[in-house]
Amino acid sequence: MDLSRVTSRFSESVIREMTRVAKQHPGSINLAQGFPDFPARDDIKKAACDAINKDINQYSITWGSKTLRDAIAAKVKRFNKIDADPEKSITVTCGSTEAMMSSLRAIINPGDEIVIFEPFYENYGPDCLLSGATPRFLRLEPPDWHYDEDMLAKAFTKKTKAIIINTPNNPTGKVFSRKELGFIADLCQQHDTIAVTDEIYEHIIYDGNEHVSIAALPGMAERSITINSISKTYSLTGWRVGWAIACPRITAEIKKVHDFLTVGAAAPLQEAAAYALTLGVDYYDWLRDFYTKARDTLYKALLQTKLCPWKPSGAYYIMCDCDGFMKEKKLKNAMDLAMDLLKGVGIATVPGSSFYSNPGDGDRQTRFCFCKKDETLSKAAALLEKIKR
Repeated sequence: MDLSRVTSRFSESVIREMTRVAKQHPGSINLAQGFPDFPARDDIKKAACDAINKDINQYSITWGSKTLRDAIAAKVKRFNKIDADPEKSITVTCGSTEAMMSSLRAIINPGDEIVIFEPFYENYGPDCLLSGATPRFLRLEPPDWHYDEDMLAKAFTKKTKAIIINTPNNPTGKVFSRKELGFIADLCQQHDTIAVTDEIYEHIIYDGNEHVSIAALPGMAERSITINSISKTYSLTGWRVGWAIACPRITAEIKKVHDFLTVGAAAPLQEAAAYALTLGVDYYDWLRDFYTKARDTLYKALLQTKLCPWKPSGAYYIMCDCDGFMKEKKLKNAMDLAMDLLKGVGIATVPGSSFYSNPGDGDRQTRFCFCKKDETLSKAAALLEKIKR
């Protein structure tokens, strides 16, 4: 019996697998999967409990409660310069993962292509295949993870329906500049292409960098899908409340896919999410300062090792070039490296191979995350002394 030829082309998540492997090594530190090891804010958790106690426990409107959609519209107007009609332009989903899948299914036809920058968040490749599109990968080049304008222009063809942009980027920490996004916007308008932008790390940004939403650039309101969620900004990765913002024509199609894919996100958690989105600028200043300190702690520790870290401008991951270390240890590939770091150092990471269309292109890299409390990162720094230069 033949099963799906599509799903046979990809594996389960390596990121989530490394969390499971880490649990098999007591005493190790999980710097693989990007979830905090510290509690979410008490007031946000109380808002969820209050909603449950008020019996907001049945289905909400399929595409999201009015309370949350209104809160999303207000926040993106304030922070992103995006005008989003809460009735016609917003779809609340089960996390940004579902937002991406519903969005792609809503716009893709057989034969369409999607441009994806690599290294990429590992979901994007399977999302592309599951939507029925053909991916076209374009390399970001370290240390600043820039793209080549000529190569990007050549990647756009008559078949290019969409380009996926993740800024700030997982796994590299790249923040796409206004100029870079402007070049992409021009290509989208020339080729009638939709920019699907994952902005889940928008408030986790360093060194004076600016987060820009491509949907706010001239000519892009009608050809952008902006994806986000509460997971990273508010340390609520397990709540699975996200959204997609697009013009009414595109949103109408996203709503249909979402309706039959998941029906709707958890009703009481939507009310708490709406509360979270009303937090003032002081919270986002605290978030930036907290993660700047966390980044600097881990980055400085890695600089003292035989690994070669690239300093991120946003998000909460550090990619490392591990070629020299791997040659010294005679390690064959990125998974060997990850297991060596887990067993020998006591730290779980994500093999760089999981972020590339050709796994071999990432076989000398690994990714650390630093969304952890001070004590965890201090312990990690001490463990890294085992591979000190």
